[in-house]
Amino acid sequence: QVQLVESGGGLVQAGGSLRLSCAASGGTFSRVAMGWFRQAPGNEREFVATINWSGDTYYANSVKGRFIISRDNAKSRDNAKITVYLQMNSLKPEDTAVYYCAAGIPGIMGAVASGYKYWGQGTQVTVSS
Repeated sequence: QVQLVESGGGLVQAGGSLRLSCAASGGTFSRVAMGWFRQAPGNEREFVATINWSGDTYYANSVKGRFIISRDNAKSRDNAKITVYLQMNSLKPEDTAVYYCAAGIPGIMGAVASGYKYWGQGTQVTVSS
């Protein structure tokens, strides 16, 4: 049973930083892209960033240059447990949302939610002006 557990959200002032973590377990993540999405009240869930099994990354234009996604495959020799991070710098009030970690369909890397099979419960990020 794949489980994704996010942590690290909170309240921060504009211009500040936060680092989100996603602990993934219960599956094999060696060829799985991991992504972050976010959803603000009244809005649809939107893509933030993704990283594949080789470390290639892709970002939404709205966060490019401010956010950094990374993954730590060293947690488990067989990639049954990994941790994915989202370092968020120069935060803006419009970054306020619930942030979700997602594990992709094996072999696929993309920016659409339908390409992700498993989702965490989300962590709230609030940026005050």
